[in-house]
Amino acid sequence: MTPPMLKGEFNVKLTDKNRLALPAEIRKELKGKYVISRGYEGCLILLDEMRWEKLIKLITIEPILNLSVRDTYRFIIGGAEDIDLDKQGRFVLPESLRIYAQIKTEATFLGISEWVEIWSQESWKKKLAYLQQNAADIAEKLLKTNEK
Repeated sequence: MTPPMLKGEFNVKLTDKNRLALPAEIRKELKGKYVISRGYEGCLILLDEMRWEKLIKLITIEPILNLSVRDTYRFIIGGAEDIDLDKQGRFVLPESLRIYAQIKTEATFLGISEWVEIWSQESWKKKLAYLQQNAADIAEKLLKTNEK
């Protein structure tokens, strides 16, 4: 069964106790337990248990003898933590992940089909500006990659 697609952009304030409210639109699509970890480009990734297991299967396709596989294990799995939501749909953002993503006061949640990215609002604004400026070139590179 294919899980529902995660989509949308949501801005959330970090509380003084390092809690973030998981947006209701995302919460209704994620099922079961939650896992948060380091993502690429300075963001965090948030997945439910089913999507996490799917990601792990993808990572473990290649043998552990491959350095890139080991480094991916270290980066994603080594940085992963289970999180629980309180009654208001908030979770405590682990300090090491807050520092990694440079989240100080505000975060942006992005539903990216199979996972959720969590960015510091400042970093997301910079990334989005880059994407807006380079969207045509990025699409062209993707087209060329798919043609091979």
